[in-house]
Amino acid sequence: MSLKERIYSVLIVSSSEKFNQALPEILPVTSFSPVNVVYSVSAAKRALSERDFDFVIVNSPLPDETGVRFCSDTTDSYNTVVMFLSKIEQYDDAYDKLVPHGVFLLQKPVSKPVFQAASGWLISARERIRRTEKKTLSIEEKMVEIRTVNRAKWLLISELKMSEPDAHRYIEKQAMDLCISKKQAAEEIIKTYT
Repeated sequence: MSLKERIYSVLIVSSSEKFNQALPEILPVTSFSPVNVVYSVSAAKRALSERDFDFVIVNSPLPDETGVRFCSDTTDSYNTVVMFLSKIEQYDDAYDKLVPHGVFLLQKPVSKPVFQAASGWLISARERIRRTEKKTLSIEEKMVEIRTVNRAKWLLISELKMSEPDAHRYIEKQAMDLCISKKQAAEEIIKTYT
């Protein structure tokens, strides 16, 4: 799937009606859908507990807090890309607190072209996270396979008195003979001897 075909989910945390009404113009539905809008940090936390979002955009200030802590907590706890929009007076303090967590910052007021360029940065960062997620998943799958094969080897060693190299070769041969993965062959051995 090309990036032009990909659709990203967005959570907007903003109490500004003017900003919220401008969203469809700057986040086209062809690339960003659904776009959920909440008006406070507490509502944003509830939304994040219910589903995952590709992007979280926080337009500060908010009625219940600035949103700085929420942004850092979100990047630390979820695989989402976060952007924080800040007034000029708050920007330096927010920068020091948020950049170490990988949060993107924009100083308000923000023009439409700048916001659209920033959405490109968000997409780039989300795609990088997506690649990392795939690598992590494949590593986890490989670890499960190794543990399963090792368990089957130890069963063969204890039940059939094979040496470890013989047990390993036996599992590989079973996988090749049956045209299945080593993990599947190991699972069959585990079923047989437990």
